[in-house]
Amino acid sequence: MAGPFLRGALHTLFVSLMCAATAVQAQAAAEPPKSPASATEAAAVQKVEVNGSADQYNPRRDDTAAKIVVTQEELARYGDTTLSDVLKRQPGITVSGGNAGRGGGEIRMRGLGAGYTQILLNGEPAPPGFTLDSLPPSQVERIEIVRAATAEFSTQAIAGTINIVLKNKVTAAQRSLKLTVEGANTFSASALDFQMSDKLDRMSYSLGGNLRTGAFKQDSERNEDGTDAQGRPNLLRTSQRHDDGRFAALTLTPRINWTLPGGDTLSWQNFLTLNQSHWKGSQLWTSQSGEPPQYLSSQTQPAERFDVLRSDLNWVRKFEDGSKLDAKLGFNASRRHTDFRQQGYDAAQLQTLDAVTLSSANDRGFTSVGKYSTPLKAEHTLGVGWEAGIGHRSEDRVEHDRPIPGYVAVDSDERYTATLRRLAVYAQDEWAVTPKLSLYLGLRAETLKTDSEGNTFNAIQNQSTVLSPLLQVLWKLPDSKRDQVRFALTRTYKAPGINRLIPRRYTSIYNSPISPDNQGNPNLKPELATGLDLAFEHFFGEGALVSAATYLRRVDDFTRNDVSLVGDRWISMPINDGRARTHGIELDAKFPLQLFFKAAPAIDLRANFARNWSSVDKVPGPNNRLADQTPLSANVGLDYKWSAAFNVGGNFTYKTGGPIRLSENSSTYSTIKREMDLYGLWKFDARSQLRVSAVNVLAQPFTNVSQYTDASGTLRATSVYPFSVMLRVVYEIKL
Repeated sequence: MAGPFLRGALHTLFVSLMCAATAVQAQAAAEPPKSPASATEAAAVQKVEVNGSADQYNPRRDDTAAKIVVTQEELARYGDTTLSDVLKRQPGITVSGGNAGRGGGEIRMRGLGAGYTQILLNGEPAPPGFTLDSLPPSQVERIEIVRAATAEFSTQAIAGTINIVLKNKVTAAQRSLKLTVEGANTFSASALDFQMSDKLDRMSYSLGGNLRTGAFKQDSERNEDGTDAQGRPNLLRTSQRHDDGRFAALTLTPRINWTLPGGDTLSWQNFLTLNQSHWKGSQLWTSQSGEPPQYLSSQTQPAERFDVLRSDLNWVRKFEDGSKLDAKLGFNASRRHTDFRQQGYDAAQLQTLDAVTLSSANDRGFTSVGKYSTPLKAEHTLGVGWEAGIGHRSEDRVEHDRPIPGYVAVDSDERYTATLRRLAVYAQDEWAVTPKLSLYLGLRAETLKTDSEGNTFNAIQNQSTVLSPLLQVLWKLPDSKRDQVRFALTRTYKAPGINRLIPRRYTSIYNSPISPDNQGNPNLKPELATGLDLAFEHFFGEGALVSAATYLRRVDDFTRNDVSLVGDRWISMPINDGRARTHGIELDAKFPLQLFFKAAPAIDLRANFARNWSSVDKVPGPNNRLADQTPLSANVGLDYKWSAAFNVGGNFTYKTGGPIRLSENSSTYSTIKREMDLYGLWKFDARSQLRVSAVNVLAQPFTNVSQYTDASGTLRATSVYPFSVMLRVVYEIKL
């Protein structure tokens, strides 16, 4: 079955390569980039100070393992306050949900949904509760986008890996402040960033921080309609919902580095984020026909406090023969506490629900990570390592309803604890076969074990072990110092999260097949994927390239959500259901306009395009795609260096939605999303600058449709979310 997909993907890549080759025939001659002759030389090149020449080390060009690096310059270009806004412009990455300029969306590679994209913090799995938007871009050194898995990182990366590297280098004393003010008619926020760093003999330190506060409001509309088994309309109702609230967040990233006698280095890096929010929501239904909802109007008042801590102690020792030992011990902790009050009223505005739910979750964990690398002869760099971790989670949820005559009050107290153990060992060899051909060979064995127990279910044990052989090839084409081909063959997986394993129920106030309760499945197994990646890359010179890539993934024990009626409640539960396949193409280009037209203005252009296809064997077609997969995404952007003191630029993002059939009964539909961001940058002097950005200037609404059809008829819900233009002003000064 994989044959047609592979042939189709390779055919598409071939056409893309022909287009790319035709486009670059007329390029101006320039000094080609030099490739390191061996893995040992490549490691040495990485240490060379950036000097602006075309010969400098470029990880996207020179690393055998395919990687895209988002630099500090790109992180700062638009003055983004969230990492999701930075990532949405990168090739092959989309952001689902959330609000432009406000974050909160889910990061996806290859258009795939929750859990398929691995998020790492400093090369390790992010601590429980961590979200990308809890970390401001100002605290990040770089972002590494790894398309094909490597043994050094966890292979829980079916779609790929995004590694967030915190700022860790101190080259000189630095003091800087950055003030951000942003606002729209539905959102306002202000933030203060600061950076402090210095070197003292053998010690250096840095402290970065971000304090952000704001307020938001959101109006949305939901329409529900239905038909009976003969297709006759039997339901039509509409709701208007309004939410408004406030939030505050503090992030600190202190780090201390020591150079020990003998040359060893020791560093202590920390990440701390404190978040709190509270808001009020109200919803009012208008029923034209059919049965009205259980609560014709409702009010919710959530308040949440959420904190995350990560602390790592890192020791690096280098040996005279070029070997290196890199070992790290880490501790992480998180806590979440939520107060949630719901009130419901009937058609006569008599109160029929008054529920208060108190829930909390606490996580504690320790990790140990290490890697020993050594050069073997001149052409091999061998690396072996380990990654171990143990974590403990406790969660409780207590609901007390105020007794109301004629209505059944809920009085529940649910608690559970879970212990998660992770152990992985790996070996990898970076082999420079010839100056034109290099191989990456890796093997990783990873075991996950979960033990959980609670007062509403019996003790549960889950264990999975995945062996992942990995191969990546970089071939610099003969008679060309600009063109190269990449190939990767990988074995990856997606492990079920603890919340999907615990058989406890999260209830929906408007329970229906399109708004069901959610419950975990203790029998859930990991999804296993075999992957193939192929790419062609052409480098013009410094920062200029065009690439075409294709990929294929076959996923076994695919997990989907199954909706069924249990008693008088609709419940959604994850289940393993056979095999799924996905494949696609990605095109990427960036270059200065002056590369082709010497008299052109100083404009840098960039564009990327991704097209994804998928199918699920046990879901009938058409449109039996992987849930939430983005079929097509594209970005086009430019930056104009008007003068040494003034730059302007913009970026247009396009993402399709369309119909998806999730099961025999359930389906969804979403509209196209178009976003335009613009910015201007004034550099007053070497120490101060002002950046003004307009985010989401198109302000297009977004529509999502959920539908459930069975023998009794069809129920459909249509939700419409309006958006608005946001203006952001960022002033930065170096002290």
